[in-house]
Amino acid sequence: MEMYDNENTVKKSFDTSHLPEEQIQAQWAEFIELKKVITEIYAAKQSPLSILDIGIGNARIARHLSGVKDMWDMIGQYDGTDNAMPCIDISNEVIRSLNIQDKVTVHFFDAINLNEWKRKYDLVITTWFTAGNFYPDDFPFETYKDSGIKLDLTENKKFQSIFFNAYQLLNDGGEVVIGACYIDNDNTRKKQEDFYAKIGMSVITSKDDSFTATKERFWSQRFTKEKLYHYLSFVPKEKIVFTPLDTYHYAMQVRIKK
Repeated sequence: MEMYDNENTVKKSFDTSHLPEEQIQAQWAEFIELKKVITEIYAAKQSPLSILDIGIGNARIARHLSGVKDMWDMIGQYDGTDNAMPCIDISNEVIRSLNIQDKVTVHFFDAINLNEWKRKYDLVITTWFTAGNFYPDDFPFETYKDSGIKLDLTENKKFQSIFFNAYQLLNDGGEVVIGACYIDNDNTRKKQEDFYAKIGMSVITSKDDSFTATKERFWSQRFTKEKLYHYLSFVPKEKIVFTPLDTYHYAMQVRIKK
């Protein structure tokens, strides 16, 4: 069972009345920074962009971009993927209601298989902390809390594979953008734990872990710049740009340039 397979849980996680203010503000901060990236790439290319949205969720990014004609005119093709059917269903409802089917298509697809994807893009994005959701397939959700074992995330093969393959999908001059990812510190950890508790989940991790997970199979990794440099070692360091999304070390955007 994937973390977003439960429809009720999905709706809660998208419902802003359940979200902490830090997450709501991070949503808007990452969106503003993403608009800057789109504008920059469009100015260089001088033609509408092709975008792949990994983990499209509730189609939030496509919805807000389509609401601003100046931004939407910069986009020619917008593909979204998700490995949870509730997210596919919600996204398709949004796309139909906005009548943006001419540009936006949603695919039921697991990002771990991006090496099989046949299209190329000017921009590959994953937003709203999705990059931290890529947990090891063998993670023991049922037994981790009492096992006494601590997971070493020096390597995260799923994360590394997904973003390596995403990078291969870029046209020259393109970028992969991780719209928001949690910064690894104790204050952020506590905020994550409080959020999961608020929506009725049971946290199974401790302060010694660099990720927060729940018995209900939700997982969210935190990152340092050093860890991301290591995970993205297939890209020269000077091609990676970090942008803070707040002033209290909660979230950051990562731009990975081709």
